[in-house]
Amino acid sequence: MLWRVRTTLPDRPGALAMLAATCGEAGVNILGLQIFPGVESVTDELVLSTPDDWTAADLADLVGRSGGLSVSAGPCTEAALSDQPTRYVQAARTILAQPASFPEVVARLFDAESDPVAERDRSLDVMEMTVGDVQVQVRRSAPFTATEHARAAAIADLVSDVLERTRESAMTPSMGRRVGGGATPEYVVEGDSVSALIDGQAVGLAVVRPAAEEPAVRPVTLRVDPAWQRRGIGTRLLVDAARLANALGATEILLTTRSDNQAVLPMVMAAGLRGRIRMAADTLTVRVPVRDLKPLRL
Repeated sequence: MLWRVRTTLPDRPGALAMLAATCGEAGVNILGLQIFPGVESVTDELVLSTPDDWTAADLADLVGRSGGLSVSAGPCTEAALSDQPTRYVQAARTILAQPASFPEVVARLFDAESDPVAERDRSLDVMEMTVGDVQVQVRRSAPFTATEHARAAAIADLVSDVLERTRESAMTPSMGRRVGGGATPEYVVEGDSVSALIDGQAVGLAVVRPAAEEPAVRPVTLRVDPAWQRRGIGTRLLVDAARLANALGATEILLTTRSDNQAVLPMVMAAGLRGRIRMAADTLTVRVPVRDLKPLRL
């Protein structure tokens, strides 16, 4: 049976050799090893092969006898033996192809959870990344190392740079000319909605829905006619909907969409709004604080 085990060892000569010797005496084979250096201690992540009847408690006892502290162990597959640099490159490629997958891919990369339900478990360690102005958090029981924080920040920076270039290149052709070859959108506020009109016809709509579970959080639905997408209309509607929600007394808005919706992350970034993105199963949610925005005139 394969296990992924993480432990902290004192940073002194022979500490890892003692662990290897103890594993050998117990008939446990070390198949993989990744080292995360620290100042006074070192975090080691091992992939171990044990007899089928071994448990996580058995492994904790084994590693503890070798001087290991903060031991965490969980079953894994042969995928844990994949080359780590290759995994990071593949993760970056996946995220760049589908930016909204960032929380899910990063969580998988670090053996963590991106599910919002995990927020209620205070025993989990949290790692936060920022893509543009969008915050992403992942959680797991084993503490994240400084090396992992640095790797996560590097991936987030890469995605931010690529998305920013993509946004700029998409906007450049429309600079200096009117949308739709002569038609300029008019944005009209009516009640709890903002419409984008072209020659009197609605091509986009954002609706601030009534609060549900949280009184100060207003869900927002937003759509733009496919023929008028990638022209900045969705971004403008999002900003106006956020300001409208503020005027209606909300402190946050909540966007919910499919996890494969590639437009959400770039749109929030283009709007200059700070958001927190979460992915659970096939659903992507983005929470955007609106308390500091100028309220939209009703």
